[in-house]
This record gives sequence, structure tokens and C-alpha cells, in this order.
Amino acid sequence: MANTTKIARCAWASGSKTTPLMMTYHDLEWGHPLKDNDSLLFELLTLEIFQAGLSWEIVLKKRHHLKKAFWSFDLESVAKMGDDDVYRLCQNADIIRNKQKILATIHNAKVIQQIQTSYGSFSNYIWHFTENQVIDHNIQIPAEVPSKDALSEYISKAMKKIGFRFTGPVVIYAYLQSIGIINDHESNCTFKYHN
Repeated sequence: MANTTKIARCAWASGSKTTPLMMTYHDLEWGHPLKDNDSLLFELLTLEIFQAGLSWEIVLKKRHHLKKAFWSFDLESVAKMGDDDVYRLCQNADIIRNKQKILATIHNAKVIQQIQTSYGSFSNYIWHFTENQVIDHNIQIPAEVPSKDALSEYISKAMKKIGFRFTGPVVIYAYLQSIGIINDHESNCTFKYHN
């Protein structure tokens, strides 16, 4: 007998205009608690920064090229990038060519390296804000999802204080969602608990 379980997704990842790329990201990555992988945590922070002012789908379409351009988000390699690399990336039509965001990515890699020295890992740092707990907002309808909250404002302020760039509270809220610190999957979403 065939499995007839209907798959339900969050509103932003369903509907006639949703692409397979968006659905796959929603189903396999978004909101999954991500720990102990500083490279991927850095990648997702960078993607959120590059997304500011653009659609998430554009960033996902460029993700492979961004990953290639930033050495698979290897922190040591990115932290060593210099003016020649910035110039090269600003000429690369395959990525989002925003010089300030490129510079912020390189700078943020250096800040994360400092955090690794102090906290053991970037994962330890970012998860310490919630004492390693996931915050589940029990979203019933899409309108309940805020663009920022007190936690993202607090973390944004803390991150800026130690030198991070392009980490305002809206970017940080989206980042916390993406790495699973905040679970904003809608209550009826099949993937709320990553099934």
C-alpha cells in the first residue's frame, strides 16, 4: 500500500510560485538545529548577509558560486583574502557583487576566528545565547513570524560589539531561524521537527 501522507510546508515554501530549490532548502536545512560545524554556520550567516535587500531564492541560486568564491567558507582561507581577492570577486558575475558585503564576509571570518579562541567554536558562541536550547514560537499562521525580536536585537548588539558587520537584528533573526535556534516552522508543517 502506498504512503498517502500529505506533506505540508510553511507558507513561504509552498504554493504555486515556490520553486523546487526553495522547497528543498525548507525541507532539508531551514530550522534544523545546526551545531558543531563552524564552516556551515559561517556560510549561512554569510548567505543571510548577502540576502539583505534581495530575495532568498536569488541567494540560493547563487549559493554554489558563493561557496566556490569563498573557498567553501573555510574560515582560515577567507580570513586571508586580500584586496586582489576582493577585486576578483567584484568582477565575478556568478555571485552577488556587493563590495561591502564581500568585505564584511572577510572581516567576519576574522572575528569568528577570534571567537573560536575564546569560546572553542563559533557554534558554542552562537548557541550560548539560548543555553543550547531551541526556541519554538509555535507559529500558527505566517503573519505571526516577526522580522526581528528581543533575542535577535540582543545578539545583534553583542555581535556588533565584538566587530561583526552587516549583522543587524533582522539579519540575525533570519540567521537564527536558518540554523534552528529559532523554530518558526508553522505548526502544521511536516518539517517542524525535521521529519
